[in-house]
Amino acid sequence: MTSTNGVNTTVIESNGLHFTADVAGPADGPAVLLLHGFPQTRHTWRAELPALAAAGYRACAPDQRGYSAGARPEGIDNYRVELLIADALGIADSLGADRFHIVGHDWGGALSWFIAAHHTERVISLSVVSRPHPVAFMSAMRDDPEQAHRSRHHPAFQRSEATDNLLVDAAGPLRRAMARNGVPEADIDAYLSTLGERDALDAAVNWYRAMGPSRIQSNGTPPTAVPTMYVWGNEDVTVGRMAAENTAGHVTGPYRFEEIDGVNHFVTDEAPGVFTELLLSHLAEHG
Repeated sequence: MTSTNGVNTTVIESNGLHFTADVAGPADGPAVLLLHGFPQTRHTWRAELPALAAAGYRACAPDQRGYSAGARPEGIDNYRVELLIADALGIADSLGADRFHIVGHDWGGALSWFIAAHHTERVISLSVVSRPHPVAFMSAMRDDPEQAHRSRHHPAFQRSEATDNLLVDAAGPLRRAMARNGVPEADIDAYLSTLGERDALDAAVNWYRAMGPSRIQSNGTPPTAVPTMYVWGNEDVTVGRMAAENTAGHVTGPYRFEEIDGVNHFVTDEAPGVFTELLLSHLAEHG
């Protein structure tokens, strides 16, 4: 275990795999599980972890399946959504958390919606950055002419050569895509320290490839009953306004929509601290 500024980096076993995770805060504090998206790692939550710890929460941000070297099984079928969900629940179990607050961005946001909908009894509150409710997202793919273009990387990642295409020229395409979305160079370097490795990036892309064979599908996601906060940057090139605003129609519990003006998809990178304050407020209201 290593420690920096009160944040401990450790290994957590779940689902027979070993996940590298950053953990902070008192062991008896309310648990907060933070799930990163693509193409990121637990580094996404570097501002949130110490702030949550200072507020008395037990916060855990794992590198998820494929991103952690000890949790990188081969084959697309090993990245089905139900397995990703089981990983997250197992990590919460390892923390001794029967119930927990869940926080997610991008793909981690999608998992958070799924967990809150299908395992409501485990979730105290839900906070999602960028990724709309799965049904709202799929409806926008059908009804918003721009959303399919915004999400064009989804079908592109089905191709077997997708990983190699992202890694050419020292991961130049991946680096440029993040830079265009407002991610600072130092944070790009941090993400590529993991995803610049072919096995890790291929496993991360397998999340997209395994969506079709997964037992859990976006269109079947029930409305979310737990207290929910959805945060969306209105310059997000991957999620349009229709999907963002229609998310409200798929939440039956207390709902809070926060639109961040002038911010793109990677909110915690482009505007560090903004989401932190919103999250602390939401958790305090629904603790």
